[in-house]
Amino acid sequence: MLDINFGSFPELLTDRLRLREVSLDDAPVLFRLRSDEQVMRYLGRPMHKDISESVAMIERMQKQYADNDGITWIITLKDDSTMIGTAGFWRMDKENHRTEIGYLLTPELWGKGLVSETINVIVNYAFEVLHFHSIEANTDPENTASGRVLEKCGFVAEAYFRENFYFDGQFLDSKIYSRVNG
Repeated sequence: MLDINFGSFPELLTDRLRLREVSLDDAPVLFRLRSDEQVMRYLGRPMHKDISESVAMIERMQKQYADNDGITWIITLKDDSTMIGTAGFWRMDKENHRTEIGYLLTPELWGKGLVSETINVIVNYAFEVLHFHSIEANTDPENTASGRVLEKCGFVAEAYFRENFYFDGQFLDSKIYSRVNG
């Protein structure tokens, strides 16, 4: 079993981005993103209706990190500390050395390669620092843009589950991508 002990929060840098720790100051932007129909379209989660839901989500992220059970970075542009998205590993199967990746980005910046830049740096962190063997991404099959970005980052389609997820009064399908270290 993996023994995860984060210690101090790891800030990650790419050519254009800085990935930093979440703070309660990020609640207004998180609320804007999590209450945006375009952002939430494929997430299979309820939209936030009040900023208190975003504050509670940030507190869960912080607790998950403190408990060494997950890590979520706030994505910012390198020269601006304002949140433009989130990315991280929110479900860690330490016994099987596998984790699940999740990410979202403000729609104004879609299509600029920022998600793949983010995925590449956090996948490297998961393999090199946390020593995970594999990473999975659970996607809505209709979210072809997410599938393309995952494939660009070395993930392969691994499974398709029919009506395995119940949300908002309907059963939804899931497409699972994975990437193995090595």
